[in-house]
Amino acid sequence: MFWKPGANAVVKDTRTIPIHQIRKGEPAWVKALLITGAIGILVILIGIPVLHVFYRAFENGLKAYWTSLTGNRDTLHSIWLTLSIAPRAVLLNLIFGVAAAWAVARFRFPGRTFFLALIDLPLAISPVVAGLFFVLLFGMNGWFGEWLDAHGLQVLFGTPALVLATSFVTLPFIVRELIPVMEAYGDEEELAGISLGASGWQMFWRITLPNIRWGLLYGMILCNARAMGEYGAVYMISGRISGLNDTMPLRVEKLFQEYDMAGAFALASLLTLLSLVTLGLKTFLDKKYPVHEKSKEGQE
Repeated sequence: MFWKPGANAVVKDTRTIPIHQIRKGEPAWVKALLITGAIGILVILIGIPVLHVFYRAFENGLKAYWTSLTGNRDTLHSIWLTLSIAPRAVLLNLIFGVAAAWAVARFRFPGRTFFLALIDLPLAISPVVAGLFFVLLFGMNGWFGEWLDAHGLQVLFGTPALVLATSFVTLPFIVRELIPVMEAYGDEEELAGISLGASGWQMFWRITLPNIRWGLLYGMILCNARAMGEYGAVYMISGRISGLNDTMPLRVEKLFQEYDMAGAFALASLLTLLSLVTLGLKTFLDKKYPVHEKSKEGQE
């Protein structure tokens, strides 16, 4: 037998109760403890180290800071190399990300789950292991090493290897931002455009790209931030020759090992500043156009 409420019984549907009303019964000290603990951990692990980097960078004055950055040719070259590699890695991931996201969002094919798992592989393995992959591929004893050497081509210990390794470790960022956006918008507008006579390129530029532009830009910003700070993979395949293939993270480590603390902290502060600017752009875009909330609304 099933219980049935009587005539005077009051049945309250708790599913309609807002979450903030349900949580009113929680003790105030629990909320304060959680917030204080979270803020304290962030201050200790992030806030204090970042502030200390800037303090050590500027402790001798602005002139000394500028001299540390511009007075060393190897340091200047590392800045230029990093700022030239990151856009190329973003461009490669942009091309791959749009194509892969389109394939995943618009088609169902055998091995789709495995394909998605491969996209996330760079997030699951150590960047040092990723660098070792390229050594095994393009080294003298690697799969393509002899062929490259026979044709006078050098990938390993050069700019091509730096771009490939950086592209590998940043591969998931753009495609993972685009997949939910493209799935949320669906393909109705694209099919309508094709039915009206639009070509594939016209459909992409006038329909698809405007719909995914914010998600695409969001992913590019994250990809660029990760590319500028990459250390492990480029450490394995760069050769670490000063003035030739040292990126900013590698140059910071080398200056620190040489006990040039002023130069190390100055370059580290510049790298941190670039990351903070990237974070600011990310936060601005998130407020201006909440991509993920829009995706959820589209799926509902």
